[in-house]
Amino acid sequence: MKSIVRNVTTVVLLAVAALLSIQCAPSGDAERYTAGPNAERYEMTGVVESVDKKNKTAMIRHDDIPGFMEPMTMKFEFKDEWVWDVLKEGSKVSAVLVVDNQKESGPTFWLENANIVESTRGEDPVPPKEDVAVEGKQVIEFSLTDQDGEQLSPNDFEGKAWALTFIYTECPLPEYCILMSRNFSDLANRITGDEELSDRVRLLSISFDPNKDTPEKLRNYGLGYLGRESRAMDFKIWKLAVGDEQEIRKIADFFGLFYKVSDEDKAQFDHSLRTVVIGPDGKVRKVFAGSDWTQEELLEELRAAIES
Repeated sequence: MKSIVRNVTTVVLLAVAALLSIQCAPSGDAERYTAGPNAERYEMTGVVESVDKKNKTAMIRHDDIPGFMEPMTMKFEFKDEWVWDVLKEGSKVSAVLVVDNQKESGPTFWLENANIVESTRGEDPVPPKEDVAVEGKQVIEFSLTDQDGEQLSPNDFEGKAWALTFIYTECPLPEYCILMSRNFSDLANRITGDEELSDRVRLLSISFDPNKDTPEKLRNYGLGYLGRESRAMDFKIWKLAVGDEQEIRKIADFFGLFYKVSDEDKAQFDHSLRTVVIGPDGKVRKVFAGSDWTQEELLEELRAAIES
């Protein structure tokens, strides 16, 4: 009898332990969206521009986030799974933005504790989709000043395949300007060591913050990304440039980049992303409209431009 009781007790304890392990074990999403002790949290509101349910991301035009960043249009993930059943273009969102730059894997920022309100009667309209129909067109003329204070124009890239992107140095988010600059600096280091590409490929980052991003600041910014051991520190391959507001606006409009500068202090930016490949003939070959492209994809486009 004691043996039976002992066996029953053991089975019960194992069942309880199994149940507790199921309840306590974090799911994949729970691990993905687990913040560390130093994570920062900010209240955020905004309007949804587009929804990618397959990849579980949404482009949101968010309002100013006090103490963290200016208004901007960017891609977000949500911790709350139910969001994807109701989220749609035009929805108004309020949520907590979690930022954890010390995470070793998974996203470094996401939204949680979301509240979704469907827009009504066209209130808070979403800006029109940006025109990317410049592929095949001759790049426009422009004049900028590079990180060394030298004048820069498309003529400086004549006969070469080149890629350009847009940044501003005080952008705080890893998936936007920081990612663009990391990709370009990594590619600059790779191209510098490639005999086939080093004389035929160039990279250009254009700042749309002329009030803060001086040539000297751009140089220091670039050096920080290249690293101390870099052989690309002469900025032969990767150049960073800025110009006056009118010139930058002209370039941005041509390539379909959206950015809005505050009329008060010109320090607040709501912006999209554009990375463009231009062939040796000066014609636009490829436009990447977001941040999903990889270094290999961009390098492949540059190689194709050389061989065309």
